[in-house]
Amino acid sequence: MKYVKFSDFLRVVSAAGLISASLTVQAQAVNVADAEALLLTNKCAKCHSVDKKKDGPAFKVTAAKYKGKADGEAKLFTHLTTAPTIEIDGVKEEHQKIKAKDDTAVKNLIKYILSR
Repeated sequence: MKYVKFSDFLRVVSAAGLISASLTVQAQAVNVADAEALLLTNKCAKCHSVDKKKDGPAFKVTAAKYKGKADGEAKLFTHLTTAPTIEIDGVKEEHQKIKAKDDTAVKNLIKYILSR
């Protein structure tokens, strides 16, 4: 059996931890170009902007509302994919569903909104 110095062991464990953390960050990274293309395709900018209130809330307001909430992404996913009733200037209407090729694109959009 071959023995390893404790300091060498710590270096390997530390390096493995850094690699793991790096992969986690990459997995959570937002593809900004894809998110903005989806916003454009779905005409989200008609009612929303990154930092200014329009008929709908700014993405910064939405991000602040859901920051640190474990169910934030799930609530936004439901909102964007089920056409809930919303109210604009006292008038109730359906929020449009996000039309996307798959759930991954919608989840990327949600990460984009929450990162603003």
